[in-house]
Amino acid sequence: MNRGERHIYGMKVLEQVDGEAGQRIVDSLADVSPELGHQVVAWAFGDMYARPELPARDRQLVTLGVLAALGGCEIELEVHINAALNVGLTATEVAEALLHTAVYAGMPRSINATLVAKKVFGERGLLPISNLS
Repeated sequence: MNRGERHIYGMKVLEQVDGEAGQRIVDSLADVSPELGHQVVAWAFGDMYARPELPARDRQLVTLGVLAALGGCEIELEVHINAALNVGLTATEVAEALLHTAVYAGMPRSINATLVAKKVFGERGLLPISNLS
């Protein structure tokens, strides 16, 4: 595919996964780095997210774990928690994935990520979550 075709294809994948939230991120880059916005769409979604080797819900689990572990990614976490719910993960599964990050990334990062999830869950009417074993 050429550059324009990759962007068009990436937009279709972005819309399926992230919906409006993903478009808002791309739009927010338009006046400062339109090329970064293009790469998010064409490369991240047109190439990487579109790969058939992992289903979308599994890609979102990986993404949530990495963003939580990195820390400082609250904007991206909000987008991808919504995306995780959009592609079939339940709120309980998202909360459990973020709980699991505490083992490898530490409590502060797990708590920060979980508080982002709380915001998203509240906006979507999914609270309270019960994942006590």
